Amino acid sequence: MKIITWNVNGIRAALGKDALDWAFAQQPDALCLQEVKAREEQLSEEQRVALKLPFVWNAAKRPGYSGVATFYKKEPDEIVMGMDAPHFDVEGRVIQTRWAGLRLFNIYFPNGQRGQDRVDYKLEFYAHLLELCHSLHKNGEDIIITGDFNTSHMPIDLKNAKANEKTSGFLPEEREWVQKFLDNGFVDIFRRLYPDKVQYTWWTYRLNARARGIGWRLDYFLVSEALVPRIKDVIIHDSVMGSDHCPVELLLD
Repeated sequence: MKIITWNVNGIRAALGKDALDWAFAQQPDALCLQEVKAREEQLSEEQRVALKLPFVWNAAKRPGYSGVATFYKKEPDEIVMGMDAPHFDVEGRVIQTRWAGLRLFNIYFPNGQRGQDRVDYKLEFYAHLLELCHSLHKNGEDIIITGDFNTSHMPIDLKNAKANEKTSGFLPEEREWVQKFLDNGFVDIFRRLYPDKVQYTWWTYRLNARARGIGWRLDYFLVSEALVPRIKDVIIHDSVMGSDHCPVELLLD
């Protein structure tokens, strides 16, 4: 099974740059897009034709903001929009798809850079998700959480860790919540496979940061511990353009 995640920073802009051609050419079993910034009905007929797989779409109530879409080869056994939490679900940040005992969360985690209220909202989001996943694990489900976590976990995951210790995305309280997932049945599978590898998934558009190698690893696959033996590889496609993020690919048996 092949799963690709990508924050496209506006699906209409990505389609205008033919950026998604790369993703569909990989023939993924599931393609998880974040920050689509549009409602499905806002796509033109030409843009719809460019979408090569069936999909499910969760848009934010606020126009031009947030939103996720999951594309798939095989019809899921179950599709769930959001996390049964109106406070979060109004922002269109979560799609759950389930095939047999495998549940895939496609998530665009909140960004905390607009002030302390958004940091608090982000931490509450992490807490609600972990509680939900705990219940699913108790019911015997295996889980993959993917998307833009908007947090770098460890200093190795961003270029200038010391300078960003007070920046949302690398605050101690944000990093602590990522660690809580790892302490409660999940594995950051890229870091498990590549403990010392320095590779990023996001670069600011300013100051030619991508070409200069000044980035952050914000896009993850967290997998249930039980799934680890099935994981073949995680690939960060940092040469693929089209967004300020790059796609990340998970391969599993």
